[in-house]
Amino acid sequence: MIRVAMAAGLLVFGASVVFAQQDLAVKQDNLMKAIAKPFYGVLSATARGRAPYDQAAINTALNQLEQEVGKIAATYADNPKERLKGAEYGPSQKVWQNKADFDSKIPPVLKAIADSKGKVKDVETTKVAVQAINTQCDGCHETYRIKLK
Repeated sequence: MIRVAMAAGLLVFGASVVFAQQDLAVKQDNLMKAIAKPFYGVLSATARGRAPYDQAAINTALNQLEQEVGKIAATYADNPKERLKGAEYGPSQKVWQNKADFDSKIPPVLKAIADSKGKVKDVETTKVAVQAINTQCDGCHETYRIKLK
C-alpha cells in the first residue's frame, strides 16, 4: 500500500513538474508576443505605411515596448527545459548556458527604445526608430532564438 501511495505521489509530482515547465514556456512565449504587438503591430506597420501615423499610438507602443522588454531577464531566469508545443520560435539552450551575455543584450534594446521616445514625430522618424530598435533586438535573436517549425 505504501508503494502504491509513493508511486502515485511521484506521478503527481512528475506531472506537476511537466505542467510547471509548460507554464514557464507559455509565460516566455507570451512575453515575446507582448513585445511583438506594439513593435510590429504599431511601429513597424506605421514605418511601412501599413498603418496611418498616429502619435498617441506611437507613444503608447514605445511605452509598452519598454515595459515588456524590461521583463525579459526575470521571465527567462529559469529554463523550462521543454519547448512550447506548437510554437514557431523558442529560446535556445544558450540562454541559460550564457545567461550573463543574454541579460547584457537587454539594456541596449531599452536604450534604443528610450532614445526613440520624444524623437518619433512622423513616418520617417518612425522608420529610424524601428531600425534602431530592431538592430538591438536582432543582437539577441540571432544567438538566442531558434526556429522550431
